[in-house]
Amino acid sequence: MGQPLYLVDAFVDGLFTGNPAGVCLLREERSTSWMQKVAAEMNQAETAFLLKQAPEVWSLRWFTPTTEVSLCGHATLAAAHALWHEAGERAPELKFRTRSGVLEAVRQGANIRLDFPADSPTLIRKVPEPLLQLLGGQPNWFGRGRDDLIVVLDTAEQVRNFKTDDALISSFTERGLIVTAPADKPGLDIVSRFFAPRVGISEDSVTGSAHCLLSVFWSQRLGKARLQALQASARTGLLTVEWAGERVYLTGKAHTMLTGEFHG
Repeated sequence: MGQPLYLVDAFVDGLFTGNPAGVCLLREERSTSWMQKVAAEMNQAETAFLLKQAPEVWSLRWFTPTTEVSLCGHATLAAAHALWHEAGERAPELKFRTRSGVLEAVRQGANIRLDFPADSPTLIRKVPEPLLQLLGGQPNWFGRGRDDLIVVLDTAEQVRNFKTDDALISSFTERGLIVTAPADKPGLDIVSRFFAPRVGISEDSVTGSAHCLLSVFWSQRLGKARLQALQASARTGLLTVEWAGERVYLTGKAHTMLTGEFHG
């Protein structure tokens, strides 16, 4: 018997937007190496693996095509969506046991709200030479969170026009690089892009975990806790983010694109 497997677009703004994630509902425990091979086969930014542990409680792990990661927002949103819309879960709240602690998902009409750990930025005064080369000059601000670096530019247009280089970005990052600026369109507060070639993702379409850092940084700078965020990738993605002390709430929509079973 195969494992139920879905392809779900997360943080969408219509069809063929947002970030696709694989979601595999495990019938039994499977090895880490097996999950990594399935993630490579799916070849999405992340594939989520769920195993039920108790009513409304699931273990959740995330894998890129090359490595397991400690936190993934869009694949968590995709996992919650798959449980509610494909697997018949009826509870309005779900709990996920993960490498980053217990995460919660709450159903809010057509939206799903995720409860994630906040990530506070720390200023770095010396900008790496490869990043200066990519930017063509000094950024507005540069710092780091738990896993990712964040570079702040002056305009959203600069974010959109940023030219990536996998080799250069890999040379100074541990996981990923967030490039961000204030938004330039009505109804939006911030824009960003995310690059993580060190873990097999040249550019991510929409990155929930990066917004745990973006939420804290921009809430402090803009003086408001609730923000409307656009990730300006080729697919684009929309999120509402809210900083609440040690937690960040990420809210968005998801859409199932494919359903099936994995035989392997």
